[in-house]
Amino acid sequence: MRHLLAMADLTAAEIERIFSISEDLKAKYQQGIREPLLPGRVMAMLFEKQSLRTRVSFEVAMAHLGGSAIFLGDEAGFGSRESLADFARVLSEYVDVVVVRAKSHETVEAFASYASCTVINGLTDYSHPCQAMADLFTLRELFGNLKGRTFAWVGDGNNVARSLAVGCGRLGMRFAMATPEGYRFDQAFLDLLAREVPQLDLFVTSDPAEAVRGAIAVYTDVWASMGQEAERDRRRRDFAKYQVNAELMAHLQKGAVFMHCLPARRGEEVTDEVIDGPQSVVVQQAANRLHVQKGILAWLLGAKA
Repeated sequence: MRHLLAMADLTAAEIERIFSISEDLKAKYQQGIREPLLPGRVMAMLFEKQSLRTRVSFEVAMAHLGGSAIFLGDEAGFGSRESLADFARVLSEYVDVVVVRAKSHETVEAFASYASCTVINGLTDYSHPCQAMADLFTLRELFGNLKGRTFAWVGDGNNVARSLAVGCGRLGMRFAMATPEGYRFDQAFLDLLAREVPQLDLFVTSDPAEAVRGAIAVYTDVWASMGQEAERDRRRRDFAKYQVNAELMAHLQKGAVFMHCLPARRGEEVTDEVIDGPQSVVVQQAANRLHVQKGILAWLLGAKA
């Protein structure tokens, strides 16, 4: 039994295997084929945070694979009616996989430690592995072999940035990051990078133009994530010069793309001109959440694909 709680849980070979399954399932989907690799399997979903892409893509993925999904709302009492240990032990007797979208990463880790079924992290404050997998799959579709390419991140060193940094290290990409002091990766995460992906070429700067120079993609996210609303005014001031706009895009190499995990705060971290422009692949990223999560589910649950 395997879990997917963070990108570090996957080796480079495992990422490539999931991408291979995802590519095959996406090609079949585009031909009108929805291969039922997981008939009778049941997925439970526990969400402490709002969601569009994660919830819908996982539910649709399970339906396409021949299984079913149960979304457990407040009535289930997750985190309030009984201990986490009791909840996890009982729920995992009923289902094959649980997707947990939690405020705290420690909640997902604890849930997985008690569960007797597969657990997938659907987003925490620390990590968002399913998003990073879809993003890297999108880049693979667009550019082919990613080894030696430069990926640029502009903004907060948040859960998505951490997941992508590990993913880039696994696939041999250079990770260039532009972010202000105080919002960069902490020492504990830098230690994890040194341990898990010592080959990662990590470049950190305060200058967005310097970070994106020569990159095939520039990625940004909201400056204040869910749970950081009280910090929004301060963050808007601190990140004012980190907006991805046409001027910044001009520093990327020819053919480079703009990426965002959505939802976006238009006019803050990105302008309408960029996110709606010809270099934007945000819809392709979002669409690939479905296909890559089908690959993740099939791989984790041992389907023959």
